[in-house]
Amino acid sequence: MIVCVGFQSCQSQAKVEKKPNIIFFFTDDQSYDTQKDYGNNVVKTPNLDVLASKGVVFARHYNTTAICMASRANVMTGQFEYKTGCNFDHGSLGTKQWSTSYPVLLKKAGYRVGFAGKFGFSISDTNGGWGEEGEVAKHDFDFWGGGSHQTSYKTKENKYMVQYAKEYPHSTRAYGAATIDFINESVKQDKPFCMSVYFKAPHRPVVPDPMFDDVYKDVVFDKLPNYGREAGKHLAKQSRMGRQYPRFEEWGYDKENTYQKALRKYNQLIYGVDYSIGMVLKELERLNIDENTIIIFSSDNGYFNGSHGLGSKVLPYEEGARTPLIIVDPRDKHKKKIGRTTSITGNVDITATILDYAGVEIPTIYDGKSLRAILENTNTQVRESLPIVQVWGPKATHCLTVMDAQYKYVYWFYKDESKDLHPTEELFDIKNDPYEMENLASKLKYKKQLSKMRKLYDDQLEHWKKEGVKYNGYQEYETLFKRTLN
Repeated sequence: MIVCVGFQSCQSQAKVEKKPNIIFFFTDDQSYDTQKDYGNNVVKTPNLDVLASKGVVFARHYNTTAICMASRANVMTGQFEYKTGCNFDHGSLGTKQWSTSYPVLLKKAGYRVGFAGKFGFSISDTNGGWGEEGEVAKHDFDFWGGGSHQTSYKTKENKYMVQYAKEYPHSTRAYGAATIDFINESVKQDKPFCMSVYFKAPHRPVVPDPMFDDVYKDVVFDKLPNYGREAGKHLAKQSRMGRQYPRFEEWGYDKENTYQKALRKYNQLIYGVDYSIGMVLKELERLNIDENTIIIFSSDNGYFNGSHGLGSKVLPYEEGARTPLIIVDPRDKHKKKIGRTTSITGNVDITATILDYAGVEIPTIYDGKSLRAILENTNTQVRESLPIVQVWGPKATHCLTVMDAQYKYVYWFYKDESKDLHPTEELFDIKNDPYEMENLASKLKYKKQLSKMRKLYDDQLEHWKKEGVKYNGYQEYETLFKRTLN
């Protein structure tokens, strides 16, 4: 008997006798334009290409906070940052939020749950556990290969992965090997499983697997249309107040030779991820369970790689916040589960989707929406709007963003007369201007659209006020992010 109290929906768990296995591959700092299915014909990602050909590619998928710690907490809990209370400058994830995370709920529902890679945040009601990320969470997993802090590309330096170090010295391949072990253990126990593989790659430091040193030798990468300082001059001045601005030069994006070197190493790290995923896909086929295993692939945030004259991530522009998302459901092949969608989706939706596939009720506290309907019909819209929260780093860079199917609205609250900084609005038509080269906020022609996006923004802030945590410094933004421009 299924009792549904305080849940979005009550789905019968008896519809499918054999529950599907789920593998969630999650990279760190991977830009949306790093795969062929996103229009990049230079990159080499053969296994991701296969997944794209068998599933649905989400062309407009975003992280509701574009930095690893907060994003990973969002994904684990299905909640926006102002409800998790978790980010580097703010604090740990509370035990209450963790109690409704997808691994905890899946395990209660009879799944074997495993984890390998960079966990990325601590769980504590007193903001403790820094440097020991995952040490609390590991007890809720049946298989643990997680690491603390940023983890290391050297397998031997990751406490729970050392047994793989001799054969797989680079951690990216080691995570593939650990996943294979977990899968085999689950098959022997005849239990459905969910494995979360949170790769460190392609996060800095730039230490790609030397096994793939020749993959991008002499390859020349194209620059996006919004590459360089000139392509960022029209953006709000607040966007240049953080580390993203100096990193354009510090990380070598400003010169052709160093730009190409940076992109080769960056994409070599992603190639290592692709290889590791290939290891797992091959094992699924060998075990003859590939037809009942759902695959989800995404990243915790994007990466600028020189776009708008910026490096790193964090800011709500496309390259910083938008990431790849591919979902493959091999079951019931007669149903449409292959294609490409432009439906707007967020990282919190991955959580709800995992639970939905597993037949586990989705808690009403979740902000995420299941994406299963989109796999059946790629024209389906599961949400009207989506926020991007940025409250990390220098205060001047803090902002709240809201998007709908076509437009993106950014409100920069910060003002400093001495630096000529004033509250600023930005409005971009993502459908017709995907590289955000024109701010439409002051154009009379778009007054109606601006008014609509302001309303969505105000509604989002009201949701923050109503459901956001009142600790870790989040309450002040209920006032700071109130629009002063009309």
